[in-house]
Amino acid sequence: MQLLIDGELVDGARAIDLVNPADGQVFAAAPCADAAQVERAVAAGQRAFAGWRALDFAERGARIAALADALEGRAEDFATLLTQEQGKPLAEARGEIEGAVAALRYHAGLRLEPVVLKDSATERVVEQRHPLGVVAAIVPWNYPLLLLALKLAPALIAGNVVIAKPAPTTPLTTLMLGALAADIFPAGVVQMLGDAGDVGPMLTAHPGIAHVSFTGSTATGRRVMAAAADTVKRFTLELGGNDPAILLDDADVAAVAPILFDGAMGNAGQVCLGVKRIYAPCALMPALGAALVECAQRAVVGDGRAVGTTIGPVQNAAQYARLVDLLAEARAQGRVLHGGVAIEGDGYYIAPTIVTDLPDEARLVQEEQFGPIIPLLAYDDEEELVRRVNDGPYGLGASVWTADAARGQAMAARIDSGLVWVNRLFDLPFDVPIGGAKQSGIGRHQGLAGVEEFTQRRIVNAALG
Repeated sequence: MQLLIDGELVDGARAIDLVNPADGQVFAAAPCADAAQVERAVAAGQRAFAGWRALDFAERGARIAALADALEGRAEDFATLLTQEQGKPLAEARGEIEGAVAALRYHAGLRLEPVVLKDSATERVVEQRHPLGVVAAIVPWNYPLLLLALKLAPALIAGNVVIAKPAPTTPLTTLMLGALAADIFPAGVVQMLGDAGDVGPMLTAHPGIAHVSFTGSTATGRRVMAAAADTVKRFTLELGGNDPAILLDDADVAAVAPILFDGAMGNAGQVCLGVKRIYAPCALMPALGAALVECAQRAVVGDGRAVGTTIGPVQNAAQYARLVDLLAEARAQGRVLHGGVAIEGDGYYIAPTIVTDLPDEARLVQEEQFGPIIPLLAYDDEEELVRRVNDGPYGLGASVWTADAARGQAMAARIDSGLVWVNRLFDLPFDVPIGGAKQSGIGRHQGLAGVEEFTQRRIVNAALG
């Protein structure tokens, strides 16, 4: 694998070892950029910006669609590599590639038209949107290709150029996409930089970067904001979440439990919008616990490349160690219904865990676990429930489950979250914008609103006659 800088595939200034989370073994060396290569990439992006923004939407969209076609043509190669570097089951990896292709194609067809605010015989006021310049797209390790596509495509269709920086532990699929992009886009329009942990700060602080689109932890998001402040650059942040699933007293436990289990355990629980805690009335807790345990018993934990695996390993050693600590605290503070342990052997495996009787102060309730561990929390009073659900710094996603849709919508309106589903989960059409509340993010992704994040408003206010 090589970096993509100024239209050329080049070696990194250095390399780091990559570990397959399924067996804990080094399987590849990843090229990483140094400060000189970052400078070269930013300069190349600045040179390319004028020519790329001068193209019309159809011309830019055709290049983005061509990238989608190229990715689709290599889908199985990308999925296999994604499973190796990220750990997710191959079926989930294929789904991520399909999602990235669809995201590219959707955004390739979008257009930002001027909006006439006033139009009379004496005046005409028009709101226009124009691109910002060089965008830094900083992507996490849980969905490295899908989340890159959701940054790359809207930034490009708006007329910006993009420097993408993958997470240090999952760079290979991003760099492989760069090899495809090299044959499709003009030099400097799309660039890919490998990272050993220092490239992100270089990009966020660089005066030549006009916008930073970051997905990752809230703690790192704060650092991105601080770095952006010096040059007053724009930014979009999708940060951590501690998403509640709320069962009302009329919920169908048998129908809902498998949905919630998959929502908590998909990608080994490493989903920003995944179910992180489940609230249910006391009367439903025994049935809900039993139903979730049945789901856990059917789950197959193992190497994502193996046929039949439903839950792969945790992606990296640091996250694995954090989850081991959380499991120890959960065993001490609550009652484990299933799992509760790390699986011995090679690789970073955590048994799917369901735990109940935790106090609200427990870390597993207050923090984003980002792993296959889910707490079940009982309630009796809905007013108290709303207070408990909203008592925290996060507000990314939530879901409400009930036999009465109107009642569910009323409860959803009381949840401090950027997105609340009612009787559904992970419904994320590309034409619907999403984003977090409170410390779960700033700005929006997807839809026209997501494209507008990568633009600056210009008001043209003209006197006529």
